[in-house]
Amino acid sequence: MPAITHHTPDALLAAYAAGSLPQAYALVVAAHISLCLECRAGYEAHLAGGGAVLDAVAAEAVSEGLKSSVLDLLDAPVAVEPTYRRDGVYPGPVMEALKGKPPSWKSLGLGVRQSILSSDREGSARLLYIPPGQAVPDHSHNGLELTLVLQGSFSDDTGRFAVGDLEVASQDLEHAPTADPGAPCICLAATDAPLRFTSLVPRLLQPLFRI
Repeated sequence: MPAITHHTPDALLAAYAAGSLPQAYALVVAAHISLCLECRAGYEAHLAGGGAVLDAVAAEAVSEGLKSSVLDLLDAPVAVEPTYRRDGVYPGPVMEALKGKPPSWKSLGLGVRQSILSSDREGSARLLYIPPGQAVPDHSHNGLELTLVLQGSFSDDTGRFAVGDLEVASQDLEHAPTADPGAPCICLAATDAPLRFTSLVPRLLQPLFRI
C-alpha cells in the first residue's frame, strides 16, 4: 500500500476512542485505523490516556443491590456478533457493516454507483464506485463529510487522495472529486447532512439517491 498522507484529525481520534462519534463517522474512522499505523497508534494513545484518567478518579461507593445486578448481568449469556476480516479492498469494519456480503450497488448515472451501509438521524455511510476520469457533481456541504479511499484514487482542489487517505470536508469546501486514471475509485463516505449540489439535475435527484 502506498504511504498514507491524509490522516484522521486528532479530535476525531479522541472522539472515537471516547465512543462519542456517530455511527457513520465511527465506521470511517475504524476503517482508516485498520489501514493506517500512525492513526492506530494515535487512537491507542487516546485509549491509554482515558484509562489513566479513570485510574485517577476517586472510587465511589455503590449499593449492594446495584452490585448484585451488575454481577447478574455478567453471568447472563451474551450473543457474540461475528467479526469479519478484510476481504479484497474492503477493511474488516466495512465487511462488518456489509455483514460479510458483497456491496449492493445502485446506479447514480454516468457509471457512478453507491451502496448505502447505514442511515439514521445522525448521518449516513455509503460506498461509492467512481469510474476512472469520472467526477462527482460539484457540491458543498451542510455538515461534515469524511471520505476514505479503499481502491484507486481521486483528486480535487485540495489535492490527491489514494488508498488509505482520508479527506475531511467541512462546510467551507466546494469541490468536484474526480477519479484518477487507473483502477475505479472505491470510497467509503460518511455525512451528517445532505450535500449541497451546484447543478439543478443532481439537486432534483438528491431525494431519490438519499445523498
